[in-house]
Amino acid sequence: MTQPTLIRRVPETLRTALALAAAGVPVLPLREGKVPFGNCRLCVGNACGGRPNMKTSGPCDCPGVCHAWAAATTDPNVIDSPGWAAAWRRAVCVGYHPGGAGLTVVDLDDAAAVDWARATLPATRTVETTRGEHWIYRGAMTSRNAVRPGVDIKSAMSYARYLGPGTGPLTALPDAVRALAVKESPTVRPAPAVALPAGGGGCPHRTPAYLERGIAMAEQRITEASSAVHATVYRTFLAVLSRHGRCGCLTDAHVTRLFTAAQARGERARHCADAWTNARTTLGL
Repeated sequence: MTQPTLIRRVPETLRTALALAAAGVPVLPLREGKVPFGNCRLCVGNACGGRPNMKTSGPCDCPGVCHAWAAATTDPNVIDSPGWAAAWRRAVCVGYHPGGAGLTVVDLDDAAAVDWARATLPATRTVETTRGEHWIYRGAMTSRNAVRPGVDIKSAMSYARYLGPGTGPLTALPDAVRALAVKESPTVRPAPAVALPAGGGGCPHRTPAYLERGIAMAEQRITEASSAVHATVYRTFLAVLSRHGRCGCLTDAHVTRLFTAAQARGERARHCADAWTNARTTLGL
């Protein structure tokens, strides 16, 4: 007797992801809360060396969905692999890496932000969101959160939800968006240097091993938080800024690593920016 053929049920999220990847858009599954899946235990604290596109010391061979935005890929063999299968079953939507596709998403979080964009920015492809719109431009840039009320910029080293193809043609990334990110980005402002030792020399925090160890420990503290994640993120930001915030040794890359770790644990980009600002205010920076 002929055995019946088993038909594999493919989640709609996986179908969408494969279609986007075929078009050259790097994708990843997003879990409840619309955030990436957390790192596996072998990848905690970047002990595995990270994904190749994270510019770390070596490739990660983990078969699962690790490293947040850096997990995004166009490889169908990875996307539809056994290591990703459980994530697709739990995924609530598909995320993508705009910068990896040569795109920038201006995330307008409310009606006021949409009105501002319509009056300020050149028209481009738009996608409706739950509370606002995504304006998508052709061209990549550095991502910035909370560049103005209700506005985030998602491109390099970031992810966005895929909410459909949108309407309208893609417009080249305008200087107005690039300038906005530089002018109002929530990064560490220049701070007075700490007093130098009697014998002269540079800031001791600038030694690569010391600074890297501190940032890696902060990432690990956030990643391993099993409860009270929001409070843990704030306390960790406070600890990093209290040690490194006054000497100017922190860079955008360090801050992005901390924000990425927090978002991988479920924090929204807006919450990360608020926690960072509150920590700076507490310390008088």
